[in-house]
Amino acid sequence: MMIGWIIFSLSFLALAHSYVLYPLLLKWLARGKTNNQTIFGKDDPDLPFITVIMSLYNEEKVIGPKLETLLNQSYPTEKYRIIIGSDGSRDRTNEIVAQRVAGSAAVQFYPFEQRRGKPEVINHLVGLALKHRPPGPDHVFLITDASVMLRPEVAFHLAKHFKNPQIAVVDAFMTHTGLEDDGISRSEDRYISGEVGLKHLESIVWRKMIGPFGGCYALRSDYFSPVPSNFLVDDFFITMRAFERGAEAINEPMAICYEPVSHEWREEYRRKARISAGNFQNMLLFRKLWWPPVSALSFAFFSHKILRWLGPFFLLLMGLSMVAAAWQGNQFNRILFLCFIAAALLAPLADVLLKRMGIHVLLLRNLRYFFLMNTALFQGFFKFLKGIRSNVWEPTKRH
Repeated sequence: MMIGWIIFSLSFLALAHSYVLYPLLLKWLARGKTNNQTIFGKDDPDLPFITVIMSLYNEEKVIGPKLETLLNQSYPTEKYRIIIGSDGSRDRTNEIVAQRVAGSAAVQFYPFEQRRGKPEVINHLVGLALKHRPPGPDHVFLITDASVMLRPEVAFHLAKHFKNPQIAVVDAFMTHTGLEDDGISRSEDRYISGEVGLKHLESIVWRKMIGPFGGCYALRSDYFSPVPSNFLVDDFFITMRAFERGAEAINEPMAICYEPVSHEWREEYRRKARISAGNFQNMLLFRKLWWPPVSALSFAFFSHKILRWLGPFFLLLMGLSMVAAAWQGNQFNRILFLCFIAAALLAPLADVLLKRMGIHVLLLRNLRYFFLMNTALFQGFFKFLKGIRSNVWEPTKRH
């Protein structure tokens, strides 16, 4: 029984550390500290040149407004260029882009016929960008997704930090739109908002933000690393490669972007399972960056990501240890086991039933979301074990 309690306690502590103790520690360590202060002014003649890199696939519902946000950036026009690649789009994406950017010297559009996946398109577009302007500290890539809308000052607020030669990655501040009580959106927003806050605290405390969101972030061009053809999470891979070279990464809360939040459970589960497989790719490839967790980077990586990625295994160990303890007849252990089963099974079931009645209880919805996220991680792990040959995937539905 003692072994079971040790397994339960360590598994619980691992989850509690990642979701509760680590964020609290960062808040305490961030007291009185500020983000990077070595920045360019808005009229500084040494502001870096920005090349926007964007890969598209069947984005007819959002690409029009997205182009407007990119073309309306308050950044010196002579230092701003946009390169867009369409990854074999079969809807009206190519037509919309071609019409909107016709005659624009600031935009280059490449409608690729063959589908090959976002990372390979980004690799190709970066190669084209570097032919126009060589890599260096005065050339920055702004890598963004079609679904993410930028405020006019985003480009400047991302680029201003590159006056600091140690900084290689600057992430935007993601804000969700379209929240509804029905569906997964509020739970997803709660989790992502927590992630945004956590990344910002990591920026303040250590300048080691553990990966951007990918929807909109800036990268010093000389820190770009081509993404392997079978890798699923390109933004994380690129950031970890920069860390291997001793660079820093931060979040900028004034670079505000907007993205519609997901509503559909099945769509979000599919997306998280795919990302989870990519997480385990990065976990294995960059294992020297998180173990042993004794430096600022390795401790942050281990606490923020590794323990969460292993979350489904900790939950499984907790459940098995409680089954073993309850089997031995201890009344307290039986009660504890029943509470665990209620949280893991009955709470999601109750949320489904109440939803059909038009009743939305946020606590039940959040518990359901938590277990869905960990189930997706579990599935992603086995997808990773089977081997990933391609990064081509279908994006979630646009509303």
